[in-house]
Amino acid sequence: MESLLVPLLILALVGVGVLFTARALGRRKGHLRPGAAPQPAPDPVELARASAARLTEEQHRRLYALIAQGQAMAAVKLYFEATGDGLRASRDAVGALAAHPQPFRPEAPEQANSEDEDDAPQRFAYRYRAIASKGDVTREVSSNMLNDEIYGRIRTLARSGDTEAAAQALTRHSDISLKQAREFIALLED
Repeated sequence: MESLLVPLLILALVGVGVLFTARALGRRKGHLRPGAAPQPAPDPVELARASAARLTEEQHRRLYALIAQGQAMAAVKLYFEATGDGLRASRDAVGALAAHPQPFRPEAPEQANSEDEDDAPQRFAYRYRAIASKGDVTREVSSNMLNDEIYGRIRTLARSGDTEAAAQALTRHSDISLKQAREFIALLED
C-alpha cells in the first residue's frame, strides 16, 4: 500500500497543477465562465462621446494636439493620467476619439433646438476637412468650426434641394465666401 501512496500523491499534484494552469490560460485568453453573457463591443462613436465628456477643456485641447501630431502613445498616457482608467481602456478611448473627433462640450444643459447650434458656431480643437468632387472638379473646405454632425446637416440640406441654406450654413462654419460655398454645395447636390 505504501508503494502506491507516492505515485498517487504525484498524480494528484500534477492534476492540481494542470487545473490551475488551465484556469490561468482561460482568464488570459478572455474565456467566459459558463453561463456568463458575452459583453457587446461598445459603439465607437458613443465611446468617443463619453471619453470626451470626461476631459477638461485643457486636457481635451492637449489630447487632440497630440493626436494631430501623431503621438498616440503620449495621447494614451495623457488620457490615462486624466481619467485614471486602465491602459487598455485609455487606448480604446483615444482610438475612438481619433476616429470620431468630438468637440469640447462644457457640462451645460443641451440646447433644445439644433438650429441654435447653426447660428452660433463654436471652434473645435481640431480641423475638419470636407471634400466634394464631381468629374474633374474637386473642392475642399477645412475649418475648425465643422464636425461630422454639422457637415451631415449641410449635406442633407444640399441633397434635399435647399442649396442656399446649405451654402449659408457652410459659410457660418468656415472661413470661405458665399460664392465658394455655393460652388462646394453644387458638387454635393447629387
